[in-house]
Amino acid sequence: MTTPEFGSLRSDDDQWDIVSGVGYTALLVAGWRALHAVSRQPLVRDDYAKLFIEASADPYLMGLLANPGSSEHENAFPRLYGVQTRFFDDFFTSAGVAGIRQAVIVAAGLDSRAHRLEWPSGTTVFEIDLPKVLEFKAQVLGEHGKRPKADLRAVAADLRTDWAAALVAAGFDPRRASAWSLEGLLPYLTSAAHESLFAGITELGAPGSRVAVGALGSRLDHDKLAALEDEHPGVNVAGDIDFSSLTYENPVDPAEWLAGHGWAVEPVRNTLELQAGYGLTPPEVDVKIDSFMHSQYIVATL
Repeated sequence: MTTPEFGSLRSDDDQWDIVSGVGYTALLVAGWRALHAVSRQPLVRDDYAKLFIEASADPYLMGLLANPGSSEHENAFPRLYGVQTRFFDDFFTSAGVAGIRQAVIVAAGLDSRAHRLEWPSGTTVFEIDLPKVLEFKAQVLGEHGKRPKADLRAVAADLRTDWAAALVAAGFDPRRASAWSLEGLLPYLTSAAHESLFAGITELGAPGSRVAVGALGSRLDHDKLAALEDEHPGVNVAGDIDFSSLTYENPVDPAEWLAGHGWAVEPVRNTLELQAGYGLTPPEVDVKIDSFMHSQYIVATL
């Protein structure tokens, strides 16, 4: 396997697979979910994540899995992604209890919820992402004989193009309520793409539809992460990735946008508040990470 490719700047029409550009971030966070799964008290277990890392044969991530860290700071990012994973798991579970039978995972990456979660009978899960990303995931899970627990529809589409038409063509019914997840996505989109995405979801959302939006931060400051690594050696388990070269500065506030376009927005929480809600006390290193990443987790209903 070659070293992942990362440009210093994004372009409006850049493309990627699972080992290049933005696509590699999906592989990286799958590695963090795999590490969280083998931690002492995981909030959630994603046992599929390890399969993706093994299939990629990425030397850095394989090394992390072979020698998982044991200290609080070495486990910080896997732990925080465990919190994020639990948030979205709970969101879809709650939507199912409420009777929603259409789930849309936007920019699905290596999300394994269609296989992990116990979906109510009659649920259809739509996964939107670039073709090469979806192909990689389907190939790995198929080789291991893994089957989804819902009617899974892969929607090969670029969010910068007419993804809504591709979603409807895959069987999405805009007359029925739906649940949408935007996990860790927004920092990788321009402000114009933000507006277009939210407008598309609003247009396709029947009354009672829900959306969950969340990420560890709007933009990862590479210099501040490097300073934190000096203070807490081993905290940076991102390898050579400079996330700031892959993300955009976005003035759009998703909670404000949703509230201004007919959505009822629940109180916004950060990762520290989520941890407290799960009965955990955030370690000092988690507090420091959130101080410069400014996590935000939102649930809204139409």
